[in-house]
Amino acid sequence: MPEAELSSALVRAQSLIRNVPDYPQPGIVFRDITPLLADAEALRVTTEAIIEPFAGQFDVIAGIEARGFILASAAAIAAGTGLIPIRKAGKLPRPAASVDYALEYGTATIEMHDDLPAGSRVLLIDDVLATGGTLAAGRQLVERLGSHVVGISVLFEIDGLGGRELIGDLHTVFHA
Repeated sequence: MPEAELSSALVRAQSLIRNVPDYPQPGIVFRDITPLLADAEALRVTTEAIIEPFAGQFDVIAGIEARGFILASAAAIAAGTGLIPIRKAGKLPRPAASVDYALEYGTATIEMHDDLPAGSRVLLIDDVLATGGTLAAGRQLVERLGSHVVGISVLFEIDGLGGRELIGDLHTVFHA
């Protein structure tokens, strides 16, 4: 969402996101959304902004571990839908599929259960889009298990890291 379109409530919510330099390793600037999550009004307006472009188009929301879970849970409650977690490897008791992907500072694997009916329409949510590897892997997982990703939405996009080029069309509330 371009800055000019942000409501005063969203501008305030964005101001709560902290930059933490050199975390989790030197050269990385971590975007700490904890202050935003702790503020009820900021969480409400950002949750609404995350799902608004996709209203009525999805049956369930998938959230990517870990902060994506928090936003996806709030979004699922607001939208009146269910939630499917996409977890880091080894965290699910019966993973149905997994995908390996590259991070901006390493590699990782995510997994998902096959609890959705075939053909489910899924809104995929994560907190931050950087290089796009996590969201691309999440989309691949959802589709591998027979559902369809109707949209991807993130709270925060870090411009210039190639994520949008990898993912393609997606909705972003904030940019940096």
